[in-house]
Amino acid sequence: MSQSPITLVWFRHDLRLDDNPALAAAAARGAVVPVFIWAPDEEQPWAPGAASRWWLHHSLERLAAALQKAGAPLVIRRGPTLDTLAALARECAATHVCWNRRYEPAVVHRDTAIKKALVEAGIEAASFNGSLLFEPMHVATKEGKPYQVFTPFWRALLARDEPAAPTGAPRRLQAVVPTPRSETIEQLDLLPAIDWAATMRTTWAPGEAAARKRLEAFVSGRLSNYGTDRDRPDHEGTSALSPHLHFGEISPRRVWHAVRDAVGGTAAAKITGSPEVYLRELGWREFATHLLYHFPHTTDAPLRSDYARFPWVRDPVGLRAWQRGRTGFPIVDAGMRQLWATGWMHNRVRMVVASFLVKDLRISWLEGARWFWDTLVDADLAANTLGWQWAAGCGADAAPYFRIFNPTSQGKKFDPAGDYVRTWVPELERLSAADIHAPGDAAGRDYPPPIVDHAEARTLALEALKTVTRGR
Repeated sequence: MSQSPITLVWFRHDLRLDDNPALAAAAARGAVVPVFIWAPDEEQPWAPGAASRWWLHHSLERLAAALQKAGAPLVIRRGPTLDTLAALARECAATHVCWNRRYEPAVVHRDTAIKKALVEAGIEAASFNGSLLFEPMHVATKEGKPYQVFTPFWRALLARDEPAAPTGAPRRLQAVVPTPRSETIEQLDLLPAIDWAATMRTTWAPGEAAARKRLEAFVSGRLSNYGTDRDRPDHEGTSALSPHLHFGEISPRRVWHAVRDAVGGTAAAKITGSPEVYLRELGWREFATHLLYHFPHTTDAPLRSDYARFPWVRDPVGLRAWQRGRTGFPIVDAGMRQLWATGWMHNRVRMVVASFLVKDLRISWLEGARWFWDTLVDADLAANTLGWQWAAGCGADAAPYFRIFNPTSQGKKFDPAGDYVRTWVPELERLSAADIHAPGDAAGRDYPPPIVDHAEARTLALEALKTVTRGR
């Protein structure tokens, strides 16, 4: 048994060695025992969904290989987390436990209790910021309150000192001998019982190395046209880094500084054009976590409390048609089928399909949030909550409820040649660009007619909104 101080490094949404503050602190102290603990029940009612578990399985494989190569094998255990950490600390004679912070309500509550119990047991416990540029408890208005509008929040971030430069991975980790007992990744049973992930396997490469490769390809190529191409689902115009950022396979500081380096090291506040647009997207990620941390109830209830009386419609048939991409609106169906096949959907299309659910069908945003949570590989509770409350008009910085996307005009504007629709809705692949977004009789028998009349649905949605505005 090593005589140097021994630290348990509890991995969660920080599945990387690069720019990992908790791992760096432990490695500087002495011997390291990396541990991942599977305890999904502790995150209820938002335990990881099926697509997230698929990603996690493969990301853990990459992390385990990287840690093995660095000299300290990953120890995998099942929860309860506190009992598992305490037992592992006794086994290894560990004096310290450290981790990088998370901000979901159930996790904050759990982690706070764990830190208190470990300290009371005589074990030093320390947490670090490994997933944000600036933590939500350190950003506030002049009145000391949380922000609820993005633009002043973004200005406040730009007025601060730049995020620190990322640090590299430890060259070598000192392991504990003998290696503690570990379960296998396969024993966690993360993969789906039915193999619906075939297209996900060809679309994605989870893990730290793939994240760095994707970042480098983006900043050297698509970044220059990001400002316009990001709205075109028929183009590969985005970074597609969201799942890598969610699982912490790459740090936001690494991404932030890569964008700055790509424009010659210019200060973020002075960057313009497409690089500035992309940095703002990192800002939206920060804003989402800021809101979730300060308003934890919003995972299940509207931030704007008057929307609690909105008369949502219970429509299992309509919900199922939306989930399966059978609404008869091509851009909506293409997005929902892309989601089911790849675990991801273009952000412009996410807004379109969300508007369709909450305004054309008037089905609660929570139904959409739950479906996205189970099917997105980048299912992040903060971003998911912000996005769906934005679409429903009931959250911070939300689109007004009366702003109702017309799915046909959205398709024509952002997929003008119909290439995106043809990719995901093969029933329409032979249609002309003129017919692709309003196929009508040209679609044939394999494609359903629209399940609602958009003009009529818009009128009904605006009438329902009066239930909320009448009481103001």
